[in-house]
Amino acid sequence: MFFERPGGGERAILVHLEGQDPEAREDPQEFLELARSAGADTVAFVSVSRHQPTAKYLIGSGKVDELHDLVKAEKAELVIFNHTLTPSQERNLERAFECRVLDRTGLILDIFAQRARTHEGKLQVELAQLNHMSTRLVRGWTHLERQKGGIGLRGPGETQLETDRRLLRIRIRQIKQRLEKVRSQREQARRGRKRADIPAVSLVGYTNAGKSTLFNALTTSEVYAADQLFATLDPTLRRLELDDLGPIVLADTVGFIRHLPHKLVEAFRATLEESASADLLLHVIDAHEPERMAQIEQVLAVLGEIGAEGLPMLEVYNKVDLLESVEPHIQRNGDGKPERVWLSARDGSGLELLEQAVAELLGEDLFVGTLRLPQRFGRLRAQFFALGAVQTEDHNEAGEILLAVRLPRVELNRLVSREGWQPSEFLEQHTLQ
Repeated sequence: MFFERPGGGERAILVHLEGQDPEAREDPQEFLELARSAGADTVAFVSVSRHQPTAKYLIGSGKVDELHDLVKAEKAELVIFNHTLTPSQERNLERAFECRVLDRTGLILDIFAQRARTHEGKLQVELAQLNHMSTRLVRGWTHLERQKGGIGLRGPGETQLETDRRLLRIRIRQIKQRLEKVRSQREQARRGRKRADIPAVSLVGYTNAGKSTLFNALTTSEVYAADQLFATLDPTLRRLELDDLGPIVLADTVGFIRHLPHKLVEAFRATLEESASADLLLHVIDAHEPERMAQIEQVLAVLGEIGAEGLPMLEVYNKVDLLESVEPHIQRNGDGKPERVWLSARDGSGLELLEQAVAELLGEDLFVGTLRLPQRFGRLRAQFFALGAVQTEDHNEAGEILLAVRLPRVELNRLVSREGWQPSEFLEQHTLQ
């Protein structure tokens, strides 16, 4: 007999599996944080030692009986597993516990649904939820799997399940079409920034590493930042002026997590492409986190999924205020290039070091200087203005044009070589970054 599923309820029992393959093992502390971020009232945390998961319940039948008694004793309305459950396992456990059962993917989707603020973010969350739900429809419709019967209703037709699946497919197709428009709009905006020669810098990192706090500190914005997982869901872009470099666009993106559901990566591809097309990635790392090496690996794995693994990257070790005897500083590699910056976004110490490191890395191929152009090179002058590369314009006593420019060296060489000259023949004074 299928029971009536309750509509709400936050009193939750958390079930964590131990003794699994190290690759599939989840962090119990992170599980507690996920439940807290979702707003669950955790009444019990149960750790289950299970080396060989079962097909029916994932856990053993004896442990299922124990959990059933615990659900009754605690009057729990929800049981959350820190593991991915198959649709049939979810259905079987709900029947056994007589309450709602949620797996890790469903929990993360619920958090995302709460955090979405923009129209685009809500569409992406809905797409991920519908993809997840499409495999679990049978759970809620076991009493309507047969076709309708009775006078005038006999014969071929859709079952309720088939109807719902068809409606889901239509809705998924509509959302994908809308997100495709969003993707093309983002691509158009990125092309515009490329034409204006404005570098794009993207913050990436594990969830709750402090990306939004750092973003706010650098840009004096007021992006929502909190000590909870997935505080940021919708991407935010801000223009930032750096000394010795000029303007850049800084993007704050959704945080990554261990075993980030593939449905989410797919649904948020339009958003994550902000990172995949960046000129520089700032990988924000929680320096105080004991599991930070495992978190770094997870971030790199997701970057690989979205095709961003080969981009230039600067590691930003945040929260040094929580460490003893560690001052903000820049770590450099053997070539003297910045490799890591240690800072505290919360108290602002080390931010100037980060800006210095970003300017160094992005300005490697930048030409900053003053060019001396004879009057006959008016067309060349116009091209520098069209690129937005001119900072100031003046004239010397001979009537020649003095242009203070800032642009990539390859662009300078391309423009000047068209006139059959070398850049050095136009040079008045320069600083090479």
